[in-house]
Amino acid sequence: MAANVHVRVRPETSNLYLDFSYQGVRCREQTALKDTPSNRKVVTDLAKKVEARMVLGEFDYASFFPDSKNLAKLPQSQSVVPQVGLPGNASLVADAPMQTVLFADYVESWFAFKQVEWRRSHSDNMRCLVDSSLKPFFGHFDLAAITKNDILVFRSELCSRPGRKGELLGAKTVNNHMQLLHSILLDASDEFGFVNPFRNIKTLKSKKQHIAPFSLDEINLIIDNVREDYKNYYRVRFFSGLRTGEIDGLQWRYVDFESKQILVRETIVKGKMEYTKTEGSQREVPMLGPVYEALKEQYEATGQLSDFVFCNAEGKPLDHVNVTKRVWYPLLRALGLEKRRPYMTRHSTATLLLASGESPEFIARFLGHTSTEMLFTTYSRYVPNLTRADGSAFEKLVAQKEVNDEA
Repeated sequence: MAANVHVRVRPETSNLYLDFSYQGVRCREQTALKDTPSNRKVVTDLAKKVEARMVLGEFDYASFFPDSKNLAKLPQSQSVVPQVGLPGNASLVADAPMQTVLFADYVESWFAFKQVEWRRSHSDNMRCLVDSSLKPFFGHFDLAAITKNDILVFRSELCSRPGRKGELLGAKTVNNHMQLLHSILLDASDEFGFVNPFRNIKTLKSKKQHIAPFSLDEINLIIDNVREDYKNYYRVRFFSGLRTGEIDGLQWRYVDFESKQILVRETIVKGKMEYTKTEGSQREVPMLGPVYEALKEQYEATGQLSDFVFCNAEGKPLDHVNVTKRVWYPLLRALGLEKRRPYMTRHSTATLLLASGESPEFIARFLGHTSTEMLFTTYSRYVPNLTRADGSAFEKLVAQKEVNDEA
């Protein structure tokens, strides 16, 4: 018989207690001993004795804890034999019930504390996961009563749930739910002194991301045929590698024509400006290829109209959903090109940089990655013999294409 008797501390009193399962019953036996090295040794010795008796099949609950309320919960009453307890004046306290805290109540206070650490968009995403999944499933649970099996049942239900497009939720989405649940239970177990049930639960394997970047010919085809008021937008987007929120939220104060750099400092999410995705996303992007000229032309159009580089007639930043549906996808259909998300413009920048022979370190900085790992995992088949580190190889590739077109 396996036995695990844990010595834990009640946060509110700093008293030590034993936490274990016996005959299918979760048992907690309190002591009046404060958490000091000497007291912990005393209680640990008691825990070892309990474990030893359990392993030998000789454990008599009443002999160790004669006044425990847990005796009434056990399947069979046991005869009282000479007591085996704490030595000397150390005393066991009659089993005090652990505070019952419902998951639904705890998660609200937990969320309020964590919210200040998150970007607004991340907070909105976490709020959605809590309200749509975690609270409906775990809301009525006593925090300390949640088991590993409950968590696995929850994950199984997620895996069978249809997503927005009718397909089952993907591994990444399920893992996001599980990671949030893990964080909540980890903090709760520390606060209330119970065993965190989220142990040895592995993340699901996600499918490898397959990208379909545009070729340089396709990029030029798109730019040549897009409506005039979006030409500069896509010229900058294809050759700067900016994320959607970064280019839609780009403001003129972050365009340094003198240094020929775009300063990525903010991003726009759901119409509101906020800090960039990560610290690594804060960067200076050199104006390569046609980017400098495109921004110069754009300044003539919107420089006096709005703080935003790319904006609508009212000077407000572009709505990426509207642009995608009314400009991007119709253009791809008209040109007979495969339907691809606008984010593929960023992947296209990366593959062009790789094809031109720029160094991985330069490209990682250019895109706002903190290391080159992402390059080799996402773009491995596009990596040639890399040597350059200043953007000149990219400039040469783009310029050569323009010369060939003129010829």
